[in-house]
This record gives sequence, structure tokens and C-alpha cells, in this order.
Amino acid sequence: MYIQAELVIAGEKQVSNKSHILEAKNIVKHFDHNGESMLALDGINFDVQEGDFVCIVGPSGCGKSTFLNIIAGLEKPDSGEILLSGKPISGHDAKIIMVFQEGALFPWLSVIDNVEFGLKMAKVPKNERNQISQRYLEMMQLTKFANSYIHQLSTGMRQRVAIARALAMDPDILLMDEPFAALDSQTRDMLMVELQLIWQRTKKTILFVTHNVSESVILGDRVLIFKHRPSKIKKEIRIDLHRPRLAEDENLLHYTHEILGELKDEVKESIKDEVKESTKDGYEDMELFN
Repeated sequence: MYIQAELVIAGEKQVSNKSHILEAKNIVKHFDHNGESMLALDGINFDVQEGDFVCIVGPSGCGKSTFLNIIAGLEKPDSGEILLSGKPISGHDAKIIMVFQEGALFPWLSVIDNVEFGLKMAKVPKNERNQISQRYLEMMQLTKFANSYIHQLSTGMRQRVAIARALAMDPDILLMDEPFAALDSQTRDMLMVELQLIWQRTKKTILFVTHNVSESVILGDRVLIFKHRPSKIKKEIRIDLHRPRLAEDENLLHYTHEILGELKDEVKESIKDEVKESTKDGYEDMELFN
């Protein structure tokens, strides 16, 4: 009840005077596939305003994670550019932090040491590191586990640590690559509520990749639908609903059905390609794809 009540209050707050913080301009990316060049991203263009919560959905293998990696500086596009606050970026930028599906935590470090790791590498003084880490441990309800090790935590708690570590770096943009994919439904629903609360508190700009359409509708103010390879943005859908948004909210169904309708043909194409790749045979005439 506490989380929900605070979200209702936070939901009344509006981010004013928004400016473009991130722009993708004609991002193209090829991959080598069995000795042949395969076009993965075919000119991705969009912009993100400060404080936006943008979700990206699309069929498996369409390049969602690749695109996020390009923004994070983990991969380079073949052409096009990413602009951060109007300036081109290449390589890693400390203002952009990624949260991965598996958390990418250090098992030999305690929870608090994991949260402080980036700050330590940035040579933030110890007392300041501790104050910052305690703030985000409290926000993620991890204070009692500060001295625990990763193997002692549930999968959901590990993701809380990963999010706390990312937030501790005070990024301008938080990238999240299917961070809830490995969680059970109850834990995922709880973390989706908590992530909305964190977003309202911190006003961070978030780009969130997911396969889960319901997840995208609950979390995103904008949902970008990626086509199957070569990937482009097929459609953008804006979710004009107040928070908190809960999984059982019937007002979300309209948006869920709209996104599923846009994805139907893209998923079919993805499955056809997977079948062709695994069998090296043509299945265009199979009833499944007609």
C-alpha cells in the first residue's frame, strides 16, 4: 500500500520543459552470418526526451539488444550516429549505464561493494560512496542485505542490486536489457511497480528492451515496435495512462492488443527464418505461416 500510495502522488507530477536527450540517426548494422553479410538494423531513427520511459519490443532476433548495445557504446554501428544532448558519442559514456538480464554482478563482492564498484572506479571518496550506496540500497529495499554475497540472494534481489548499482552512478540515461526476463511472474510484477516508483523519484530517462508486451505497456510512456530483420521501427505507441499501472488494470488491454496486432506478422517472419535456418529448407507453404 505504501508503494502504491506514493506512486499515485508521484503520478501527479509532470516533467516540464523537456528537451531531447538522446537521438538515433539512421543507425545501420550488419553482422557476418555464415560468411555472408546480414543486415540487422536498417536505418533506426528516433529521439528520446529527458525523463521519458521508452520500451522497445519486437520479435526474437530483430536487433533490439544490438541497438541498445550501440547506444551503450558496446558495439559500433556501420553508419549513423547516436547523439547525447546534441553531441555525437562513440564508445562508452559514463552518462549512459546498462542493466543486463543477468545483472553482471561480481560474486566475490558483497552487495554494498557491488553497488559502490563504479563509484570506486571513478575515485569517489569512501564516505561519499557509502552515503550514495546506502541511499540506493534503501530505495531498492536491500539495506538488510548490504553485507550479503550474491549467491545468498534470490534472482529478483540480484536484479535489485544491479539496478541500485546503475542508479548509484547517477546516469543521464538508464538502459535495461530484459532485466526481468528470468524472474517469476510474482517477482516481476512487484519489481515493475517498484521501477515505476524509482522512475518517478529519480526522473531518469529509461530505455527498456523486453519481449513481454504486457511489461512494455505497464512500464512505458512510449512503446517502439521493431520489425523483423532487417529491423526498422514499425510503429510508436504512446501509453496515455496515469500511474501506478498494475498488471491487472483493464485499461491496459487496448494497448496490449494493439501492440500484439502489430507484432503478429513480424513474429511469423521470425519463426519462418528460424525454421529455414535450422532445416536449410523452405517452409513458405506450411499452413503455420499462411
